[in-house]
Amino acid sequence: MDLVYLDNNATTQPADEVVQAVRHAQEELWANPSSVHRFGQLARQKIELARASVASLLGTHPRQIAFTSGGTESNNLAIHGTLANATHGTLITSRIEHSAIREPAEAFGKIGKTVWLPVGGGGLIDPQAVTDAILANTQADENAADKQGGTPGAIPGAGPVLVSVQWANNETGTIQPIHAIADAVEAARKQIAERKPGRSRIYLHVDASQAVGKLPVNLDKVAVDLLTLSGHKFHSPKGVGALYVRRGLRLHRQIHGGPQELQRRGGTENTASLIGLGVAADLARSFLEDHDQLAHLTALRDRFESALLAAVPGSVINGPGEGGARLWNTTNIAFPGLEAEAILMGLSEKGVCASAGAACSSGSLDPSPVLLAMGVPEPVAHGSIRLSLGRATTQDHLDYALKVIPDVVRRLGLVMPTP
Repeated sequence: MDLVYLDNNATTQPADEVVQAVRHAQEELWANPSSVHRFGQLARQKIELARASVASLLGTHPRQIAFTSGGTESNNLAIHGTLANATHGTLITSRIEHSAIREPAEAFGKIGKTVWLPVGGGGLIDPQAVTDAILANTQADENAADKQGGTPGAIPGAGPVLVSVQWANNETGTIQPIHAIADAVEAARKQIAERKPGRSRIYLHVDASQAVGKLPVNLDKVAVDLLTLSGHKFHSPKGVGALYVRRGLRLHRQIHGGPQELQRRGGTENTASLIGLGVAADLARSFLEDHDQLAHLTALRDRFESALLAAVPGSVINGPGEGGARLWNTTNIAFPGLEAEAILMGLSEKGVCASAGAACSSGSLDPSPVLLAMGVPEPVAHGSIRLSLGRATTQDHLDYALKVIPDVVRRLGLVMPTP
């Protein structure tokens, strides 16, 4: 077998239908969609159809979808667009987020306030901790404002609060209790409204880059203000994504120079890739409706994981534990005492593609900050790799991986014995 691709959380292969749609758009729909002539407006029409497809996948209205260059831009737009110029704003997030959240959070902490939520076993966030963090930090802002001459009902200097949590973790597949977290944010809003009438600038952003296309996401059923998706995580081209923006939320755009995306993001649209994203969204919706296929892929992952644990004594799974909510496609497995980079190089030589965590962090010799934040011991984190299945993964692919992985681990164990 030439190639077994088990790195679908890093990126997915564009679907055949997506490739065909992109090719057609490059050849036939290359006009500027902002032009008023018929040719340009045909491109505009196709973009709006793609927007409707993405909105349908998320269970929302097309005008609440802002297209971006991908998940990283969407996350940055959510944070800086909500907290723009907010020297007294507060960002509440966690250390298990993707670096596209962690790094903007650290940067914002230099001008505003960043609060890091505690992370429980298996990488779960307690919804009550979210409520407590909002209440504690808004109370502190109000106390400071009162000392500066604030009066009841007016909170000079107290800025907005943004809670940003992921729906599913890109490294372990852990699924956060998003509905309960949204309820926790709403509970905090109500308590603050009773204490300080008129204050309502408390928002919830969800990075759903790993969830969209793998899990049902219906924004009509969960009170989210902002939500990120990244197209290449569900068989769209790279370099395209979206940010859901709840109706009525004022977002300060970060890219100026044009009126595109309802004034949310300037710049001529990437027509071909957006059309591809729309096709990928339609395919994802059909995939999520195929419960038999989802059950089959979940069973494939479970059998593969059990067989791998049996084949390599001492290996352990990083994640929420038995019975915990986890993406159907993700296994994060540790081989304590070994180095993930060495394992991955050995697998690559045998044609098995995997990763040690976020693809944008590859090449780093440091253990995953996500695993460390979960409380995984450093020797275990150093030897952890991620194996992520895709829609096209077969039993034959996994059987081959089950031959290769234990062999690579055993060979490395001879030269890097477990302490």
